[in-house]
Amino acid sequence: MGFADYILNIVFSFIATIGFCVVFSIPKRQMLFCGLLGVISWIVYILLKDPVGVVAATFFSTVCIVLLARIFAVVRKCPVVLLLVPGIIPLAPGSGIYYTAYYFVTNDMSKAAEFGFLTVKIAFAIVLGIILVIAIPVKKAKKKSGDGAQKE
Repeated sequence: MGFADYILNIVFSFIATIGFCVVFSIPKRQMLFCGLLGVISWIVYILLKDPVGVVAATFFSTVCIVLLARIFAVVRKCPVVLLLVPGIIPLAPGSGIYYTAYYFVTNDMSKAAEFGFLTVKIAFAIVLGIILVIAIPVKKAKKKSGDGAQKE
């Protein structure tokens, strides 16, 4: 893949993520951050795909995005899911689902099974990446009341 291909990948992952945000009515003030997360998820995936494989690259990219979404959610004062779901959209195994259905319809069951199994592995990698990071506890800040006493 040449430099121009990487630039196109970055641009289209941003556009796809922003398009998802528009379709699902993500607040406009969060769209840039969602697009940034989509770009980061795709860059991590592209960089890791050849050395570690598609499934592992998807897992590590998901872990990276969930960590960043949690950080951005605190900074932006919004729910994590608002940033997380659009940020993972570039990793969704849409082509795997398409090719599974295509080979199933054309009666090539071995290819359908191959693509179907890969699609399921990618989906599980995304789910495991989310669960792994979301399970990390976050220490809640204590608020001070006007009388000097601390509240949870």
